[in-house]
Amino acid sequence: MKTIRLQNDPIECAAALAATGTVEDGAVLSFTGTPRRDSAKRPVEHLFYEAYEGMALKEMDKIADEALAAWPITDCLIIHRTGRVDPGQASILIVVSARHRDEGFAALRFIIDTVKKTVPIWKKEVYIDGSEWVSDRV
Repeated sequence: MKTIRLQNDPIECAAALAATGTVEDGAVLSFTGTPRRDSAKRPVEHLFYEAYEGMALKEMDKIADEALAAWPITDCLIIHRTGRVDPGQASILIVVSARHRDEGFAALRFIIDTVKKTVPIWKKEVYIDGSEWVSDRV
């Protein structure tokens, strides 16, 4: 199963985890990215994400397909928030399931690293005294 989604609403992490994996899988692994209260610059009130939706979904789908082809994972779920995300809320959730944890961890790491580098989603940090667009791309 492959699930790819952009959404403005909060991510229901527990429901997504419960819906991922089969009785044949020995590992259901997840990564949840959350905004930090403090950035390198100053305290963050919230983040604001914008996406080029059509291209973002297409790229996330491609990344999921690459992970499914490269590792023996059963399920791959990628959900990214758009709009306002407060510190502590999930901005991205990635869940994979596999028979064994090693391939699941490898796929999970590949997915988050590639999403951050290639998916057209932009992040604005909003501070008490202003805001600025920031890049995580390395």
